[in-house]
Formats: sequence, C-alpha cells, structure tokens
Amino acid sequence: MLNYIKENAQNSNLRLAFESADIKLILAENKENQELALPGTLQKKIIQFYFCLEGSARFEFGPHYSREIHRMKNYFFYNPEGDLNFTLKLSAGARMVFLFISLENLHELFTHEPLPFLKAENVNRKFYDERDVPSSLVVVLNQLFTIQLSDSSKNLYYHGKVFELLSLYFSEKKPNTENCPFLNDEDTVRKIKNAKEHLLKNIDSPPGLKALAKLSGLNEFQLKMGFKEIYGNTVFGYLLDHKLDHARVLLDTHKLKVNEVAFQIGYSNPSHFIAAFRKKFGITPKKYLMQHAG
Repeated sequence: MLNYIKENAQNSNLRLAFESADIKLILAENKENQELALPGTLQKKIIQFYFCLEGSARFEFGPHYSREIHRMKNYFFYNPEGDLNFTLKLSAGARMVFLFISLENLHELFTHEPLPFLKAENVNRKFYDERDVPSSLVVVLNQLFTIQLSDSSKNLYYHGKVFELLSLYFSEKKPNTENCPFLNDEDTVRKIKNAKEHLLKNIDSPPGLKALAKLSGLNEFQLKMGFKEIYGNTVFGYLLDHKLDHARVLLDTHKLKVNEVAFQIGYSNPSHFIAAFRKKFGITPKKYLMQHAG
C-alpha cells in the first residue's frame, strides 16, 4: 500500500506492526539527529491516517505545495482520483503512527451506519480532515510503542489495535448545536477550544472556572455548556480524564512507580490517585502494572 515501507524495510526508524491484504499499521520514530525523508504515495481508494505524537512532519506534494503536521495532531487523507506521490519529512525525534486501510474494508466495518464520505454520493470526492488527537487515542497510540509482546501474539494484538483506533476515531463526539445553539457561532467554538488548550498547557496549576472563562473571552455559562457539548465532559472532569490517561501512558513505560506517577500528574496524596485511577479504569495502578508487565 505504501512504497516507502518496502524500500526502507531495514530502516530502524520504521516498524511495520501489522499487515494484511488491505490494512497496514506502521510505527515511525526518527531516531536521527536530522530530518528524515520518506517517499510515499497517496494511493487511489486507500484511506490514510497519520497520528503525530512527538515532533512534527511535513508532507511535500511537489515543489509548490506542502502541509505540516504537528504534535498531537491527526491527518486523514482519501483521494479517489488517482495515485499522488509525496515526500514525508520527519523532524528529529518525531514519533508517528500511520494507518492505511482500503475503502472497501472500511466500508464493510461501517455498513450499518455509513460514514459521510462512504455514502454513494461522496465516494468519488477527495476527503481531508485535520483533528486534535484526543486523550483516549493518545493512550492507545502510545501503547503501540511501549507494549512488550511475545512473537506469537504480536499480530493479533496489533490487528485488534487497528479496530480500536478506527472505532475511537470515528466515535469522537461532535457538538450538539440543537441543544446548545450558541455553538453555531464559530468564534465561540474557537474560544472554547482555546480554553481547552490553556487548561492542558497549565495542567499542573489550572486556573479556576471563572479565570478560565475570562481568559477565553467567554462567560461561565458559555464555557460550561459549550465545553460539555464539544468534549462530552465538564471542564475539570475533562482535565481529570486527561491526567489519568496520561498516568496510564506513564505506567506503560514501566519506568516509574505508582507514587512517582501520582506526584507527576499533580496528586500530593497517592491514595487519592489510586482511587481515581480505579474509578476510571476499574483496576488499581499496581494491578495495571502487573497485568502489563513485559
């Protein structure tokens, strides 16, 4: 499906995690101290996902057009018109996940409730989407790099992760503008998204609701209602979820003890962290570590 995989089979910066007749899952990690160039092709009827976890990358489509992807962003490409060659340039330290699936295969997965671009009137149109990578997907994507598996179970594990990534990607909650009419205002939506970014940038000492609303140029009602509609959670419920998802990523590295993870995500009392983790994931951090030991 993608020519640079075969051409760079021995490249230590790329790992083909899973391959079938119409699916490929590739892990890319630029371990060099300089930019890494990978030739690729947007193939006809192949849907391509690019998830950037660290660093950045640039898609160069000929001499006059390029598009950059940054940390915690995701690109989705679908081109039904014909093959389109490009060069993907990964920054030093970049870490990305590539997922490629045929249009037919994806269509079979969503036959009961077709996705918009899979509907008959849209299948011959180009489709492009750019999104933030939600915390639920960050956990899954990081696990692809950190999991320790026996050779006999790798194929099954990564195949399952393909379906998990697709289900999470396409189930991302959309704003309900009927229940929350002011979300029809693009400026308000932008301000709510800015509030989310500010919250995550100050995760160790987040502002209060009143201060966050003022920083974002919103009133508290707009912030609370809009945040719930866009992200499916309260402001600080979202922040807690993000912290706990990050805690699971830290545990997956097997480099930190439970207490150290608790302190790193802002808990002064580890027992409070343990209780919150168990409430969200149904398991204590210690048992989680034991179950995911290499």
